[in-house]
This record gives sequence, structure tokens and C-alpha cells, in this order.
Amino acid sequence: MWTIYRKELASFFSSVTGYLVISLFLIILGLFMWVFPDSSLLEYNYASLNQLFDLSPFIFMFLIPAVCMRSISEELQAGTMEFLATKPLEDWKIVAGKFLAALSLVAFALLPTTLYIYTVYQLGAPVGNIDTGAVGASYFGLFLLASAYVSLGLFASSLTKNQIVAFLLAVLFCFVFYLSFLYLSKLPVFLGKFDDIVQKIGIEYHYVSMSRGLIDSRDIIYFLGFIFFFLLSTQVSLSSRRW
Repeated sequence: MWTIYRKELASFFSSVTGYLVISLFLIILGLFMWVFPDSSLLEYNYASLNQLFDLSPFIFMFLIPAVCMRSISEELQAGTMEFLATKPLEDWKIVAGKFLAALSLVAFALLPTTLYIYTVYQLGAPVGNIDTGAVGASYFGLFLLASAYVSLGLFASSLTKNQIVAFLLAVLFCFVFYLSFLYLSKLPVFLGKFDDIVQKIGIEYHYVSMSRGLIDSRDIIYFLGFIFFFLLSTQVSLSSRRW
């Protein structure tokens, strides 16, 4: 597993992929947080990082599929997946190694944003008027969200040899599981009856709860179960090619 992890991580940074993903994430996020007046922190009268946690799910919805689209599709297209299958390496180790490598790249992209905590800390009146505990909990929720997106991206990549198709599928999956259940819950057939249950199926309900600084064991269990399910689905998708 760790061999796959090191190989994948090295491939990210030996090409433009890793640097491009990190740069795009920071540039887009920086523009929305500090430049565009409708969302700029400088236009608000209180020190908060809400914009970071509100915008990141939508930026990740495109960047994480771009990271994951080649993870398995490229192996299938080049025929190296069959080569890996001949090694004493179980499918779950291949999936776990690729998952951890992609998640590490996302973590590297998030790391520079911790500077925003210091910036907002200094901008507060008085200085330091920021709930660091809530910020830490929100970062934890964002990391779980990114993990869920990576699991979806790997699953999409295991379904096809075409990287563009894998990217589009991953974006679709991320959108469906993040937002579609919120919109479905507002349909007349669910509204006032099962709308709360329908919302809880989607990622958005659990992420928003954690992005407010509230850590609930039910949200953590949801994310861990979600990630495990799609990593297992990815493993089954790989194994099915041998049947």
C-alpha cells in the first residue's frame, strides 16, 4: 500500500498536476475571500472564516475529480492495472494507496489556508476575536468532505478507461451527493413529511453542521461510512474485471 502511495504522490509532483491543483485552489479561494467585494472578508464587520468553509466544497467539486480522474483510468488504459494484479498486492491496498495519495495532495492544498486564521486573528477587534475551536472543527469537517469527494473520484475513475469521462462522472457524483438531496427534500412529496430524512442522506446536511464548529458523532459516522462504502465499491469495480 505504501509503495502505491509513494508512487502516486511522486507522480502528482513530478508533473504539473499537483502544483496546478494547489495553485488553482489557492488562487480561486483567495479571489473570493479577499478581492471580490460580495464575498470579501474585508467587507464584513466581524472576523470569520465562513467564506472559506462555504466556498471550498464547490471548488473541491471540480478540483478533486481533476486529481482523481487519472488515478485508476490511466492504469486501465495503459494496462498497468493488470501488471499490478500479478503482484502480491491486494486490490484494497491499491485503492487505499491511491486514496491516501490523493487526499494528501488535498491536505497540501489546504495547509497554506491556515495563514488565513492568523490574518483573521489580527483583523479582529479586539485582536484575537476569533473562535479557534470552531475553526478547528470546521477544518476537520472540510477534511472529511474532501475525503468523501476523493472516494467518489476514485470510484468514478475505476468505471472507465477514459480520463475525461472519469472527471465528468466524478463531478456529477459530487454534485448529486452534495446538493441534490437538499433540493429533493423541498419537493412537495417530501416537504413537511420526510424532508429531514432526505436531507440527511446527502453530504451537505452533515458538512454544514460541522462547518459551524459543531462536531457530532453522527456526522463523523456518516462520513466514515460514506468513504468506506465508495472505497469498497472501487475495490469491487477493480475485482470485477478479473471475473
